[in-house]
Amino acid sequence: MNHHTRSLSRRTALASLAGAALAGTAALPAAAAERHGRSVRFATFNASLNRSTQGALVTDLSTPDNQQAKNVAETIQRVDPDVLLINEFDYDDQGAAVRLFLKNYLAVGQSGARPIHFPHHFTAPVNTGVPSGVDFDGKNGVVTTPGSDAYAQDCFGYGFFPGQYGLVVLSKFPLAARAVRTFQNFLWKDMPGNVIPPGYYTDAALAVFRLSSKSHWDVPVRIGRETVHFLVSHPTPPTFDGTEDRNGRRNHDEIRLWADYIGGRHRSAYLYDDKGMRGGLHPGERFVIAGDQNADPLDGDSYDHAIRQLLEHPAVRLPATPPASAGGVEAARVQGGANIGQKGDPAYDTGDFSDTAPGNLRVDHIIPSKGLVPGANGVFWPTSDDPLYRLVGDGRTVVTSDHRMVWQDIWVN
Repeated sequence: MNHHTRSLSRRTALASLAGAALAGTAALPAAAAERHGRSVRFATFNASLNRSTQGALVTDLSTPDNQQAKNVAETIQRVDPDVLLINEFDYDDQGAAVRLFLKNYLAVGQSGARPIHFPHHFTAPVNTGVPSGVDFDGKNGVVTTPGSDAYAQDCFGYGFFPGQYGLVVLSKFPLAARAVRTFQNFLWKDMPGNVIPPGYYTDAALAVFRLSSKSHWDVPVRIGRETVHFLVSHPTPPTFDGTEDRNGRRNHDEIRLWADYIGGRHRSAYLYDDKGMRGGLHPGERFVIAGDQNADPLDGDSYDHAIRQLLEHPAVRLPATPPASAGGVEAARVQGGANIGQKGDPAYDTGDFSDTAPGNLRVDHIIPSKGLVPGANGVFWPTSDDPLYRLVGDGRTVVTSDHRMVWQDIWVN
């Protein structure tokens, strides 16, 4: 039995169990004439596996008993992705948290779900919680002691300690680890036409200010004889600032980095990665962009419709219908409040932010390139009558995460 047949039979069983949470709102697959090669499920999940102190996540994952981690693992097992980005997974330089999560949680069937194994993974340092040595917020001098908001404000990316809110890529397919490109150190001022708030930052701040609030990674995935570049990131929320809109502007340019990276030689020539290599992808290279982009195309606080830089990019091929769920529709109706009057369809929401402004939003995205054929997709958001609703809750008590996993099947030749 080949990989594709195995995955179809396994997913048929899981879809039967999960009901609308997984399969009921999936977009129609690509036309039969285009469905050749193998189907690979890409997913992104802001799992909220971040902790308030350094080392706490390793402690929590050292035993198989942490309920939130069990819920995250079960969600992953139910959706059964082949290539997965997890946002908000605290980084440690020994990689202990990733190994413990794989062993104690994903390799253990959770509440009747089948264990899932990812033989390959990648993680690396991020900018969150890394001190800049500069008084970025201009309020209280340079704060160098971790663990406070004042410290976090002076870091390259907001965080109470180095590595908080990190990223990890898990894959059933081999990763070309030596070919990974990271953009942790790229400076915001080096992006031509950037939207840095005029006059807000000092010259000393701009001289060291890194664009990526966490990091941007190009992780090549080897699928048979093909390579798909998994372009992952987690831009800063476009909120928690003032009239200068510094976070909204940074979010916009973090998203723009990928738009330029996939935009051809002239658009990407200015970029340099952490090894000094310049430029972006070559024309025709295949990619999937993934992550909590903290940007909704219609609602929320984005600067200049930031996510449209990717959704409307000529190098991408979007599915006929965005990933959707029935649970998002139900949540918006039940919660009301800021969800009333939104422009976007709540079926496409991926963040459950309850009834407070700006309401639930479509902020987590999977965006395939031309040359790839998008198939079925969905947002893992069960309705209240689904047995798996216990994995998402009612939006007021966060039992797993305030985000939902988004998945997209892609046919790779």
